[in-house]
Amino acid sequence: MILALAKSPFLIVLDGLDECDNKDEVQELIEGMLAFFDDNPLIPLRVFITSRVEQHIQSHLDVPGVRLDNLVDHCSDADIITFLDVLFKNETRRNPVIRAYIAEHGEWPPPNDRHKLVNHIGGSFIFASTVFKFIMESTVESDSPATPMDRLPLALKMNPGLDELYMQTLARSQHLPHFPDIISTIALLEKPLPTSGIAELLGISTYKVVNVLVNLQAIIQVPGTDDIPVTLFHTSLRDYLTTQSRSGRFFAHPRHHVRLFLRFLQCEFVHRQHRAGSLTNPIQLKHALHYSVVHLNYGKDLFEAAEFDSAIQLYREMLGLYPSEPELIQSLARVTIYRAKRTASLVDLEEGISLSRQVLEFRPSSHPDHSDSLRGLGNALRDCYLWTRAMADLEEAISLYCETLELRPSPHPGRSLSLSNLGIALLHRYRRTGTVADLEEAISLHREALELEPPPHHNRSVTLHNLCAALQDRYQRTATVADLEEAISLYREALELRPSPHPNRPSLLNSLGSVLQDCYERTGTVTDLEEAASLYRESLELRSPHHPRRASSLTNLGYVLQDFYRRTGTVTDLEEAISLHREALKLRPSSHPHREVSLTALVVVLHDMYELRRMLPDLQEAILHSEELLASHHPVGHQHRLITLDRLASLLQTRFSATPQAEDLAYIERLEAEARQLSTLISPS
Repeated sequence: MILALAKSPFLIVLDGLDECDNKDEVQELIEGMLAFFDDNPLIPLRVFITSRVEQHIQSHLDVPGVRLDNLVDHCSDADIITFLDVLFKNETRRNPVIRAYIAEHGEWPPPNDRHKLVNHIGGSFIFASTVFKFIMESTVESDSPATPMDRLPLALKMNPGLDELYMQTLARSQHLPHFPDIISTIALLEKPLPTSGIAELLGISTYKVVNVLVNLQAIIQVPGTDDIPVTLFHTSLRDYLTTQSRSGRFFAHPRHHVRLFLRFLQCEFVHRQHRAGSLTNPIQLKHALHYSVVHLNYGKDLFEAAEFDSAIQLYREMLGLYPSEPELIQSLARVTIYRAKRTASLVDLEEGISLSRQVLEFRPSSHPDHSDSLRGLGNALRDCYLWTRAMADLEEAISLYCETLELRPSPHPGRSLSLSNLGIALLHRYRRTGTVADLEEAISLHREALELEPPPHHNRSVTLHNLCAALQDRYQRTATVADLEEAISLYREALELRPSPHPNRPSLLNSLGSVLQDCYERTGTVTDLEEAASLYRESLELRSPHHPRRASSLTNLGYVLQDFYRRTGTVTDLEEAISLHREALKLRPSSHPHREVSLTALVVVLHDMYELRRMLPDLQEAILHSEELLASHHPVGHQHRLITLDRLASLLQTRFSATPQAEDLAYIERLEAEARQLSTLISPS
């Protein structure tokens, strides 16, 4: 080495220093090298070290005289090409099968396949090594491709993920306390936190977070200080952790969003109690609290009743400390409305509206957040309309949305959301009144909103969903095939933007299934019906037995199975449809606004089953549900009362034919008399 230094500068490369097990010896080596260069600053010698960011290495190298480069954004395709060239040349010299193939067919792999391979590998040497081993492996399995040339096309289809690496690395810490909570938190946080922030959020000591992460530095970047956020080396780790089929026991369940929200809320409560800043890391935590509403929105369908109660109680206690703070009132309104939707509580919904009105009083027209408060009250009133069907609520919501839109001219960042809200409300009014102008304006508003949200805008899938719903309504009115085809195309785009386990995916699955059913009814193409059924089943799988919208997935699947039964006569389809509608009805108690949907669906399928089996209990149950519809859901003046009167009279006539009873005849006469009276009052239009 001395002779080499005398001739020219000399470079020593230490690759993968982080892979050395003895950390004390690594630190001793680094300290020795630094001391050597301090004593010999002019010596023509340099040491090039490659390593993942590990605390015991970085902390010793972060000194003057050492240059640290972050290679996260480095493109290594050229290095991968060289790496593969060497591997293939060496294997060709060793493998007579490859040499014989080249003699007969020319260069292998051909340039085009080499290019595809490099693109598929995506810069990962670990994956490059894995792919090469797969291509060259020898196996005795009879169904395995026999030669490297046969296996190369399969290698181009391999999952380029690092699931095996992730699984093995995570397993190092899975036995440690708080491991699931720490990993799920890192995977689901909207904004990364440092180790101290994660500890504060989970209510544990910082050293316990570090203890879990110290063995995971091959896949997670753990800074050497407490003020730098913990981040992932590659976003594929988040994909792995949030996909249950891949991560298994390491799965970061979406319900953890609920815990994150509640912990954020508890930390905020402590922070408000001690304004001086007794928190370990108040700046980082205060910044993260800004994102707590994101976790609330992700987890709102997964709350237990007690968790809603805890959140509302905390907000009430904070309002006791700061009674005039509109942000707290707005947050309490939001959570109260979410609880109303979950528990079917009209009292909660009315309180949410009242709180939203209070927020608006604190934010007059001159306030910078006035438009947000208008939108919040509009949303609450729209929810109330969907519950009570009171047109006054919907009209007020539309008025508030119009006012909000006026306050958000282009290029206001909130304009697209205001366009969407007004479009949604107008579509509801169209569905109530049949005014075509409302439908056309809704479509126009949603198109304008979509133009303001080009890919990869985070809200694009929601706006696509809204536009598709309006297009589907117009198709159902005009039978314009172009509307149906556009709705299907846009729904597919929206679905691609919401892979599992995104909380909005089940709604999109249901909506695409619905428009495919419309397509089936137009063309009779059974593949549309089959795809709809598949989409509804996936939606149902994503909505647990306690999910507040599970009933809609049950109902939709029940509808499509009824269509299958009417097409094929398969009794098991009808039996499953009845079972699904009964389960949906149990999830919709008497106060639920959609209970009438389940009752109506059950009446229809039970009548079909009676027609098939002629078993009186099916008919009796259908009659009971029709009577509930008439008494509780379709009172005098309701637009569907006439239909229900006719259906109940028909069911009673069927029962009378099977088991003649005089009281049924009298009952039928009363129903038919009311139906005739209603018929004379209905306009021919």
